[in-house]
Amino acid sequence: MNKIRLSAIALAVMGLSACGSDGDDGQTGANGVDGSDGKNSIVTQTVLQQGNAHCPNSGVKVDSGLDSNANGQLDETEIQATNYVCEAGVTEVTNTQIATSLNNDWFKAGQQTITHAKSTWQNAVSAAAGAKAMSNNNARIVTLSGDANAQAAQLTELKQQAKNIILFVGDGMGISTVTAARILDGQNKGKMGEEHQLSFEQFPFAGLAKTYNVDAQTPDSAGTMTAMMSGVKTDVGVIGINENIERGNCATQSGNELVTALELAEIAGKSTGIISTARITHATPAATYAKSPDRNWEDVSDMPQSAIDAGCTDIATQLIEFEQHLESRYSDIDVDGIDVVMGGGRRHFLPKDPAFNSPDANSATEGDRTDNRNLITEWQTAYPQGHYVYDEAGFNAINPDSTNKLFGLFNESHMQYAADRKNDIAGEPSLTAMTEKAIKILDNNDQGFFLMVESGRIDHSHHAGSAYGALTDTIEFANAVAKADSMTDDDDTLIVVTADHGHVFTIAGYPKRGNPILGKVVNVGKDEPALAEDGMPYTTLGYTNGRGFMDLGDETNADASYDHDINTGRKDLTNVDTTATGFHQEALIPKSSETHSGEDVGIFAKGPGAFLVNGTNEQSIIFHVMDKAANLVQQANSQLN
Repeated sequence: MNKIRLSAIALAVMGLSACGSDGDDGQTGANGVDGSDGKNSIVTQTVLQQGNAHCPNSGVKVDSGLDSNANGQLDETEIQATNYVCEAGVTEVTNTQIATSLNNDWFKAGQQTITHAKSTWQNAVSAAAGAKAMSNNNARIVTLSGDANAQAAQLTELKQQAKNIILFVGDGMGISTVTAARILDGQNKGKMGEEHQLSFEQFPFAGLAKTYNVDAQTPDSAGTMTAMMSGVKTDVGVIGINENIERGNCATQSGNELVTALELAEIAGKSTGIISTARITHATPAATYAKSPDRNWEDVSDMPQSAIDAGCTDIATQLIEFEQHLESRYSDIDVDGIDVVMGGGRRHFLPKDPAFNSPDANSATEGDRTDNRNLITEWQTAYPQGHYVYDEAGFNAINPDSTNKLFGLFNESHMQYAADRKNDIAGEPSLTAMTEKAIKILDNNDQGFFLMVESGRIDHSHHAGSAYGALTDTIEFANAVAKADSMTDDDDTLIVVTADHGHVFTIAGYPKRGNPILGKVVNVGKDEPALAEDGMPYTTLGYTNGRGFMDLGDETNADASYDHDINTGRKDLTNVDTTATGFHQEALIPKSSETHSGEDVGIFAKGPGAFLVNGTNEQSIIFHVMDKAANLVQQANSQLN
């Protein structure tokens, strides 16, 4: 191709040379007329290769001038003009030329992802435009009529077709936790790890949530979960009440209570459920059902007498009395209470008397309540058809087809870490098992259900400085999401997966691909751990603050670190197995407990209304996504009116 074009250029230039102004006969004047000798003009052509500064795609350099010294050559000093005739650039690339890329699995996967994402967005946008909507999952197509009013009505229907809502909250599951858990899960499955995806990372829609509380740059779970459940941001440490509250001041509560998605679902006639591996009275689960000026008022013994005298109610009591509390706030409604409650925290429901200890009590006196109320028996009295369970055997015996009320308290405080679950005295169900059982019970209601599932111990393990514990609980959390996804229909169930906040947890260094995520950094092309400037190896994972390094061997309880002194700063890890279950990462700044972080967290969604999740959002947007998807406010209002 290049040769042919260059020949044509040369011929064209030679033609121009033959028409020189000096005359073909070498003399001035017209042909056939006498005149003085003229000066011969000379044109030279130089072929330029690809990469030339003037002709990047090759071409010809054309110099012209007068042969003033008559030596028959155009010397440098005789050049009067230079032009370039360049080859045009290549504007097309054939599949053959890029076969190496086209046949690459990474490239093909990227193309498929882009195609899928584009299709998803086109379908969502076309639905909003009133032309056509197609669910991103399972290619369900809904075609709207041509009439504008009818289209609007149909669009409204499209946006509100979620019968069921499941909100998964990975407590403390920041972006770095998701990344590290993804790699660990992949490596546990025999992969290199980085290419792996957790279940919810495969959801078609994702965005970010800004986690700050109204009065705090770095948030706590009370304020963040209140935002997610009510659509309203509030102060740190406050549950179910807006920012007008003064934390810990009962007198400022009245009139500032917020309504939650769970309450709206309850009023709308849906079944409702709460699951947490933390105490069920802890901040995140409490924000679904309680209103409290202080997250620490888990039972009456935690409250100041002034708050009790002022009429504030502890969180455990609010859970047991949820039905009557909700009915007292709205006239002429009749709700049936929360249908499924499972988690830890028995101590807040039992009298402070060893006579009320559960068979698997860890403490000499399990209960904390100082008002002598046994809230477990009160729940059983209120719901005689319900089932209360405290261990895995009792949990396994529950028939979800014939059960409409389930109350499970599997530990006097938080449930076990996923890695330590087998060490529980009486046995505990996994988060995945609890999620499966809850859905089987809740979906008995034709009106649908609302379920909140929290993995509370991701947060706790980070606080203790154990990446292994946090990542193992994150993987179990992803398993629970996968189970819920497999049991529900994308046509009628919105699943949202997010976190309340992150932690000061980092993935650092330059470890080579496939290096154990819990291991020491081994650089690309190397087999031995890299050394820092202090001459010691270092781990990929670490914490900015916290309790610091601990080598606890095969310990699986992350909280065991609290039995040891804080040990921050650099340590020689040369002979330490940092992948062991009991290893706790180094930390820079000494703290009794590692802290939350203030960065954004991810939101992952699928199902009706999921397309509303994109971009960077205030955390309170999650409530509005759930509301728009399931029409919670309108359905609840229709019941109230």
